[in-house]
Amino acid sequence: MFTGLIESLGNIRAYTRTGGKLRLEIESDLPSEEVKLGDSIAIDGACLTVVGITGRVISFDAAEESLRRTTLAERRSGERVQLERAVKIGARLDGHIVQGHVDGIGRLRSRTADGDAIALTLDVPENLSRYMVEKGGIALDGTSLTITAVTATSVSVMLVPYSRQKTLIAEKAIGSGVNIEVDVLAKYVEKLMGRAPAGGIDMRKLQENGFV
Repeated sequence: MFTGLIESLGNIRAYTRTGGKLRLEIESDLPSEEVKLGDSIAIDGACLTVVGITGRVISFDAAEESLRRTTLAERRSGERVQLERAVKIGARLDGHIVQGHVDGIGRLRSRTADGDAIALTLDVPENLSRYMVEKGGIALDGTSLTITAVTATSVSVMLVPYSRQKTLIAEKAIGSGVNIEVDVLAKYVEKLMGRAPAGGIDMRKLQENGFV
């Protein structure tokens, strides 16, 4: 599990595709003595397992499922990525619950200044926007952010100066892909309650499950 608070910005030293697998070698300033084989590290929000360590370079393998769901297939050697190690039990959850299981890809539509902050709007798949609510949490490239507005096909967030300094999202070009992970709690509620019919919420189901 992760919190969506980026720890380090890494550089892709090598990017190798072999069949349906991708090998990533990333140089970072994560403490080498605190990284070991088998650790889970989120790369731009995608949870990957450490398979090799050589000095400051950490190696990861990404399977075909990860390449279909994320922007990893679009990355190239020399590019920078965001890294976060799994949260320690007992640590403060300063972001929100992030699994590192990317749900899909959004595309950056607009970027506008708002005082000393930056407002970003992304085009998102409709099958994901239903899990998004204003003032709810979302992970973009693994960064925990608060939703400021949402429609059936878009979501907007605000990057404060601290987030701009610690992440790469503000540097992305318009049209660039962004990994999206929605709030897992919303998906569990949908599964337990059943998707609402066209006529609205089924109050009987809410009562049967103790919500009203």
